[in-house]
Amino acid sequence: MSKTLKILITGGAGGIGMATAQVLAKRGHSVIATDISAFSGSEGIRAHVMDVTSDDSVARCIQQVGPLDAIVNNAGIFGQGPVESYPLDRVRQMFETNTLGALRIIQAVLPGWRQRGSGVIVNVSSVGGRVSAPLEAAYNASKFALEAFTESLHVEVRHFGIRCVIIEPGATAPGVKTVERHEGPADYAGLWEQWTGAHKKMTGPSGAQGPEVVALAIAGAIEDPATPFRVPVGQDAQMILGLRKSLDDQAFENAMRKAVGLTW
Repeated sequence: MSKTLKILITGGAGGIGMATAQVLAKRGHSVIATDISAFSGSEGIRAHVMDVTSDDSVARCIQQVGPLDAIVNNAGIFGQGPVESYPLDRVRQMFETNTLGALRIIQAVLPGWRQRGSGVIVNVSSVGGRVSAPLEAAYNASKFALEAFTESLHVEVRHFGIRCVIIEPGATAPGVKTVERHEGPADYAGLWEQWTGAHKKMTGPSGAQGPEVVALAIAGAIEDPATPFRVPVGQDAQMILGLRKSLDDQAFENAMRKAVGLTW
């Protein structure tokens, strides 16, 4: 590494966020890890409270920490339930955190970065940002939207020397914070039974990857200007997204149904 960078990470109290903060700090970067509740920092990591769903909280934190070289939008929540009855307030909550939370941080730093002519935006999406699954529509939609914002942003700001990267992890343990699932009508009980454990079937005998694997990908994206725009992380992510790219809609659905044993 040739340059020490000042990097802010959201959702930094655990999981991918904490692992990323630790990797970057060990590499000599100045790291600010943020989360919605107070938590302890560690060597090379400053902890800050920031609620990504609050304009005031984001503005206050960005002002307190000062100029940044890179941001990692990692804060997120996960929830499940059928589209038919999924509460709209929960959909809004998902978008406020997973999509608009990232956008608030981006809008807070971009004016200064544009004038300076540099900066790196890493948005942590998911395989679910490109492939939507049953009973996970609200989460997947929030990640699809995050990727759409990032695609547009990529073209808009690279002219100013600002890079954007989307990280697409497969199953990772521990993953994002999970809100209580919405069961929906009893008629969906059979689907719940079949879909439970589907993600584990895609990871194989090794199970879900650890957050440090994703952290290394994020650190690489920040440090290496040659990083591609999208970075799938994990064998399941590479397999699923590879199939999605090579197969038509029906063939892909058939392949996924077979892989997880879905007959619904």
